[in-house]
Parts: sequence; C-alpha cells; structure tokens
Amino acid sequence: MNNPEFLRALLQQERPLFVKVVGAVVERGLDHRPDPKSRSVRELLSHIIGHGFDLAELAEDGVVHHRNQMPFDSLADAAKLMDESFAAAIEKLGATDVTRWGETADFFVGDQRVIQAPRQQVAWILFLDAIHHRGQLTTHLRAIGGKVPSLYGPSADEPPPAH
Repeated sequence: MNNPEFLRALLQQERPLFVKVVGAVVERGLDHRPDPKSRSVRELLSHIIGHGFDLAELAEDGVVHHRNQMPFDSLADAAKLMDESFAAAIEKLGATDVTRWGETADFFVGDQRVIQAPRQQVAWILFLDAIHHRGQLTTHLRAIGGKVPSLYGPSADEPPPAH
C-alpha cells in the first residue's frame, strides 16, 4: 500500500467517525465557546468540514485554497457536508498518481501562501489537523449537554455493550 492509498484507507475509516461526532452536537450548544480565544462549536464544525474539501483539491490540483469556515444551515446540513467533504477527499485520493505525491503543493489562506511542501506532507497536515479539531470538538460535547460518542473504544457516555 502506497502513501496516498494509506491516507485514503484512514479517511474511509475516519469519515463515519467525523459524522458521528457531528451527530453528538446539540443545537443549543452551537455557540458555546469555553474561552474568548477558543473557537465555538459552530466554528469548529465549519472549520473541520473544509478540511475534506481541501484534501480533495490538493489531491486533484496540488493547490489548496483553504476553506477556513464552511457555513451550514443546520446540524443535519453540517453532517451532510462533513460526509460529502471526506467522500470527495476519498474519491480524489483514489485517482491520485503516486508519482505526483512528492511534487510541491501550495497551501493558501486567502491570497497568502502559508505552506509550500510536498503534496504528501500537506495532505497529512490537513488530515492530522482535522483529527485535532475533532478532538477539540468532543471536549465541548458534555458542556453543551451532549454525549461523547465512542470513537476508537468506549466512552463514559457510550460504554461497551454488555455480554
């Protein structure tokens, strides 16, 4: 398995977990912000959604025009967009020519290039950053009245099934 295939396999594994976390958010908690410097729940969701579309653009073009905030109308819409963004990344990674994986990629925030590095490095930065922000999001869930879902194993809110 080469590098883009491995990343694609991980995205296939993680895609339903991203959607699962969106499903744990409660509507009344979207504007929860634990500190003035922190992102709100809504901002975290809209930021993570952009990462999948960024990965798709990177795989296809070698350039990312970072989607820092992807607006959504409802939690159902956020879940749909989250699923679509990672589906797009999975699809585009499936068509990635591994010989182009080492080529230089550009990552733009607005008009400013903030990263210039091999495509594989930018892809992994995006993936790991999405996981990081998902973790931040899960720390908000109990504070807003939600339950933390199991992701890699049971959580206090979603224990293992009784045998």
